[in-house]
Amino acid sequence: MKLKSLPLILLFALSFLSCNTDNQTQKGSDDWPEITLTSKPWTRWWWMGSAVDQKNISSLMESYQKAGIGGVEIAPIYGAKGYEDRYIDYLSEDWLEMLEFTVQKADSLKMGVDLTQGTGWPFGGPQVSLEHAATSMKIQDYSKQDGKPLSVPILFQRRNESQPIGKLVAVMAYDEELNAVNITEFVDENGKLNWNKPGNWQIKAIFLDKTGQKVKRAAPGGVGFTLDHFSKSAVDAYNQHFAQAFAVKDYGFRAFYNDSFEVYGADFTVGFFEEFEKLRGYDLKNYLPYLESQDDSEIVRRIKSDYRETINDLLLSNFTKNWSDWAHSQSKLTKNQAHGSPGNLLDLYASVDIPECETFGSSYFPIPGLRRDSADIRNVDPDPIMLKFASSAAHVTGKNLVSSETFTWLGEHFKSSFSQMKPEVEQAFLAGVNHIFYHGVTYSPEDVPYPGWLFYASLNLTQQNSLWPHFDEFNQFITRTQSILQSGKADNELLVYWPVYDVWAEPKGKMEMITVHAVDEWLHPTDFYKQSKQMMDVGYSLDFISDDMISKTQVDQGMLKASEKHQAQVLIIPDTEFMPMETLKNILRLADEGAKVIFQSKPKSVPGFHPESAAMQAALDQLWESLNFENGKSDHGNGQIILSNSIQSALEELRIDRETLVDTGLDFIRRKAEDGTYYFLVNHSPNTIQEKISLNVNADQLILMDPLTGKRGKLASQKEGEKTTTTIYLKSGESIFIKVLDSQASSLPVWPDYSSSGNATDISSNWSLTFSAGQPKVPATQKMDYIQPWTDQGEAEADDFSGQATYSSELELLKTEGKQYLLTFEKVHESAKIWINEEYAGAVWSIPYQLDITEHLKDGKNSIKIEVANLMANSIRYLDRNGIEWRNYHEINFVNIDYKPFDASNWKTMPSGIEGKVLIEEY
Repeated sequence: MKLKSLPLILLFALSFLSCNTDNQTQKGSDDWPEITLTSKPWTRWWWMGSAVDQKNISSLMESYQKAGIGGVEIAPIYGAKGYEDRYIDYLSEDWLEMLEFTVQKADSLKMGVDLTQGTGWPFGGPQVSLEHAATSMKIQDYSKQDGKPLSVPILFQRRNESQPIGKLVAVMAYDEELNAVNITEFVDENGKLNWNKPGNWQIKAIFLDKTGQKVKRAAPGGVGFTLDHFSKSAVDAYNQHFAQAFAVKDYGFRAFYNDSFEVYGADFTVGFFEEFEKLRGYDLKNYLPYLESQDDSEIVRRIKSDYRETINDLLLSNFTKNWSDWAHSQSKLTKNQAHGSPGNLLDLYASVDIPECETFGSSYFPIPGLRRDSADIRNVDPDPIMLKFASSAAHVTGKNLVSSETFTWLGEHFKSSFSQMKPEVEQAFLAGVNHIFYHGVTYSPEDVPYPGWLFYASLNLTQQNSLWPHFDEFNQFITRTQSILQSGKADNELLVYWPVYDVWAEPKGKMEMITVHAVDEWLHPTDFYKQSKQMMDVGYSLDFISDDMISKTQVDQGMLKASEKHQAQVLIIPDTEFMPMETLKNILRLADEGAKVIFQSKPKSVPGFHPESAAMQAALDQLWESLNFENGKSDHGNGQIILSNSIQSALEELRIDRETLVDTGLDFIRRKAEDGTYYFLVNHSPNTIQEKISLNVNADQLILMDPLTGKRGKLASQKEGEKTTTTIYLKSGESIFIKVLDSQASSLPVWPDYSSSGNATDISSNWSLTFSAGQPKVPATQKMDYIQPWTDQGEAEADDFSGQATYSSELELLKTEGKQYLLTFEKVHESAKIWINEEYAGAVWSIPYQLDITEHLKDGKNSIKIEVANLMANSIRYLDRNGIEWRNYHEINFVNIDYKPFDASNWKTMPSGIEGKVLIEEY
């Protein structure tokens, strides 16, 4: 490996600090935090066939920057047919030249660049030899009867002729009581077994097999075997390939990225049995019948737990930590999706610089008017608690950024609107995410006909998207929100222990893949999940903590501190079947040092299979008995331990206050910065909320900050002891920040009262509609007696149109000094930009469809223009109905939300434009 120069090491240190430095303004400020490139949303940038050139890179990145995107994550994948002469092999000299140009262009635009370390996913490629390819344990079974020789040779049985011959690792014999004998030495090179011990024997031959999996969606120059993530030598060789490719210069991108673990069938590696014995203290080969069994017996569960823990240990040490250390030596950060793997998600997320979760599918929100067509969604609901594994790892270990692959298959292609994205991304923010990555934007050259190159998964936020001219407004909402959520540190009062050994003790299967799609199996049935959800529902803020994190936690003045930037008030141990003795000792150490601890019940047993299990169980029981609970309480050292099945009651007994504002239907997350505490309040309930709420802070001043518009204002409040009360008004679908200051902010106006309107001027009549840019053809101008959508009016060209069209009108208004004026729409399909008297007033793209236009109105006659951008769906339907070929890709080509061939020809027309009344309401 080429050593990097000192300046580059310093550059890495500075870049690391920039990702973890608080974006703070001066103490007591009522302004927004500084906008940085990480405040802005980033996107995965699909390089199809790596068919990129400097001209298009330059123009595309300029359009991304103009739209408000802060950075790109380069992801080379398969290419479009007919453009093979433009393909560039991954990591070739030409490819590296394009990478260098991209980073230089990003620097000039004050944007960032990350890089997928490989093409497609998971890690792999042509440099991965068969020796270093993903590996599985193949067990072939034979039966040997008493006194008779084995009738068939012990030879590897291939699935097909192209499969490599597996290497024989061991041959084991098991009697009727499953006592094991290693008989490997009695098998000759032809597979004949020269062993004839009396009795009936079950013979198991263990082979080191190769999964044969190739990189999915690989780019040119990236086709090859998937990596053996459990092998240090394989990972080192993989990293060395990139070290050599980047040895000539530092290309200046920020981070290497690793996607979710999708290495199918990989459950073994060279030297696994030796590593297992070293880590677990016994020979797993003696217990293979239990590893293969599906019985819900104790020994099966314990053997499988040990096997899975060993797989975790190898993944964590040989891949994740090893990879992250290597990246640091290259002056780069690491960004990693730990989910999908068989390991402890918290520890895997914690071992990289930027943990990344993902939102896959579409959530149900009971917001009136929010479109959610059942035919256009996948049967997967993103679970906020799943997202919290990544954010918890970051919070507990003191990392500032928590990224998310966002909107993966939110809906069917070309039908995802900003109004649908908003509650989904707010849910991610509420779970602790603060660094959004769109999934995604496809690089598409200027000369490729509409709709350009597109990735097979939906969203398709490209420059050809009819919503693109309005994308900047959605990005400003993300940016303002993330500027606050990246400030200071998380302010969660509870730590909840995740009993991963209970997950590893699942009797079914061999591997336990901890995936986003299987939460109904490994997460939802657990007390950990039920208790966490219940506490969140009643208003507590929490993070999850692992055994290893507990071992590193200290106590400072009664507060739990797992790292320099973390603190919590209480450690909660939900109902746990298996807990290591060392973890229990560490929990009691924390209590000794002054921590508050709540156990829902006694941990029942130590995990795994132990020859001295009876002694270990006795030791656990003895340690627990030493706590001498009286009425569910134990004064342990300087702290307190409570044993209670009702965790909420125990928290109340410890005087740990919940945020009662959730009783109104609001959701929240809290962030503590140097210049104040922020509450992010979200109304995803079906109702308008106008309630007096109490905040668990002592405030001199509350400031409302609207991430949609950037508007700020003072909010009346009263102190009540150590709490602060105020009245909040949020319609269904709205979100707002409250900033808590310990001093008065006199420079801001009072926040308007929008709860009760006076006069309302109906401006729904007499409009003209002019179509501008769009596909497939720009329709003729229309006159409308009453404002309405341009679709389903009997005009085929309008029905097929995807693009932008402007409604124009004039209105008479008697403007009263001191009043506020809210422009409201019944429905917008899908995004509207508004000009009043030729001044840009803002955009309306989310529920509720409203905008304060007070400062732009004048007394008397006013002009109004509303530019509406609709979805791509109608124009795509036109292409398919007319047999115009637009999807022609290598590999997966293009699929619908059910992974079947895509066809929009039978779609109904998607409504486009303004629907219902348009009012100017006076407040």
